[in-house]
Amino acid sequence: MSRHKKLRVGITCGDINGIGIEIILKALSDSRVYEHCTPIIYASEGLVKQQRHELKLDGFHFHSIDAAENADANKVNVLNVWKDDVKLEFGHSTSAGGEYAFKSLKAAVEDIASTKIDVLVTAPINKKNIQSEEFNFPGHTEFLAAYANEDNPLMILVHNDLRVALVTGHLPLEQVASHITKDLILTKLQVFAKSLTQDFGIHRPKIAVLGLNPHNGDSGLLGEEESRIISPAIEKSKEEGILTFGPFAADGFFGSPNRKKFDGVLAMYHDQGLAPFKALAFEEGVNFTAGLPIVRTSPDHGVAYDIAGKGMASEVSLRQAILTACDIANERSHYREISSNPLSISK
Repeated sequence: MSRHKKLRVGITCGDINGIGIEIILKALSDSRVYEHCTPIIYASEGLVKQQRHELKLDGFHFHSIDAAENADANKVNVLNVWKDDVKLEFGHSTSAGGEYAFKSLKAAVEDIASTKIDVLVTAPINKKNIQSEEFNFPGHTEFLAAYANEDNPLMILVHNDLRVALVTGHLPLEQVASHITKDLILTKLQVFAKSLTQDFGIHRPKIAVLGLNPHNGDSGLLGEEESRIISPAIEKSKEEGILTFGPFAADGFFGSPNRKKFDGVLAMYHDQGLAPFKALAFEEGVNFTAGLPIVRTSPDHGVAYDIAGKGMASEVSLRQAILTACDIANERSHYREISSNPLSISK
């Protein structure tokens, strides 16, 4: 069986007043993106036409459908999640922006749950205006984990051979230290190691773990989490056969040649991992959610209200998110093939 199956890629529109539709249309204007996948944009024909006109992307063509099953494998498809007209207010956070972002997300998630699409790519949302009775989560990661009934999702930022995962994600900084435990770190290492193997094809991956405090706590002078929590978690993971190293002082790790010895880096909190990652790979970085039964990626940036509607947004990260999702799905499929039905030797 071929490792390069043509996959159905569901793409959510994100906040309609941000740059989501713009980067989607730009990314899919390059036909090479969908030579090996079938893109399905979850929005509406009217919204796409309106944004296409506003952004002067008149060369963008698409096939309008009412169900994922009707997608044309050789075209860009727009699935009509809603029929009503939508008022655009580029650059502004509005209730409509959140409402339609959720409608798009909900429809795409329902379709991937019923295998009508193969992978999910999410455009940026505004985490505040999307809040409702149905979406009461800090972000996509937590929503998808709850929908899939998975307790241990893992945010991994990906760019080529740089893969940075987080112990804690969308959490206020003042709460980080109290949330970090030996068991949590160990669980994240287990999910990370499994993902590096099944999703990225790395045999026996090496994982570097960062400390929490400046200078790794300076032998307890600046904190004891390294000796009390992080190091014991590393030792336990080694006992389980995971090649784990550290903790490393976070301030110098990403600038050191030492980083290239590892297949993945586990950071303790959001900005500890994302700030250096984005400095190194801002335009091409991809956010991947490991630990889920589905493959979900997104660009590593936000709604960018400051440039929304101006035609200035770069589509590079969104395009890379589509390609990465397909690569991971194919790698995961290949892993399942080689891991199942081992040869039985009869005596």
